[in-house]
Amino acid sequence: MAVDLTRFEQATTFTGDFVGELGALQQRLAELHLAQVVHRRRAIILFEGWEGSGKRRALRALAAALDPCHVETHCTLADESAESGRHWLAPYWASLPEAGFTALHYRSWYRHAVDGKALGRQSPKEFARACDAVNEFENQQTEYGTAVIKLFFHVSAEVQALRLRARREDPWARHLLTEQDERALELRSAYFDTWTECFAQTDTRWAPWTVINATDGQGAVISALEAAAAVLGKSVPAEPPEDRNEPRRFAS
Repeated sequence: MAVDLTRFEQATTFTGDFVGELGALQQRLAELHLAQVVHRRRAIILFEGWEGSGKRRALRALAAALDPCHVETHCTLADESAESGRHWLAPYWASLPEAGFTALHYRSWYRHAVDGKALGRQSPKEFARACDAVNEFENQQTEYGTAVIKLFFHVSAEVQALRLRARREDPWARHLLTEQDERALELRSAYFDTWTECFAQTDTRWAPWTVINATDGQGAVISALEAAAAVLGKSVPAEPPEDRNEPRRFAS
């Protein structure tokens, strides 16, 4: 089924008990992460979406629930494969989680395909080939038993413009904006079309996309953590493993 981003632009306001629901979700995620560590399962969670859509806030809320000794965070600000001379997927192969670990990606391998197409650096054929490579890469991870969770935080162009304007006016937050972020805002229409095409090619059975309506910040955090908990709940055994004669060694 095609992903229609316009369905996730409704002006909603979270009306529940944010602190209470967040705490309950973080407790649930902490329990799932403990089971993941004990059973030596792997997980990869992508935080993708527009600049100013609240990816960092949701990532911080999720990371706060996880064992810091068994989680790694990777930030991709831009595709730098051309400068490095390596294959563009090489950094992501190197950052795959070990047994019992979770890898959190603030932006991800999708930047190569999406930035390349939206900025005119890739032909349609090259873009399609990049999407095929992503599908194969993600399929290899899930076949190996890794849970792959792909979250896309969406806001309308109007909401994004307002948030980035507020960031520019903040003497501290303005330093988080990059030249590429500004350019991406100018080329939002091209990026919108590219992401739509990307979803059509990479929303797979083994690694589907979950779009988060990020118009309301609190609602976006709750929705993102609920989506992660739902997938992890299906991928991690609910019961502890059988006792062993010798204790297993974990990071302390």
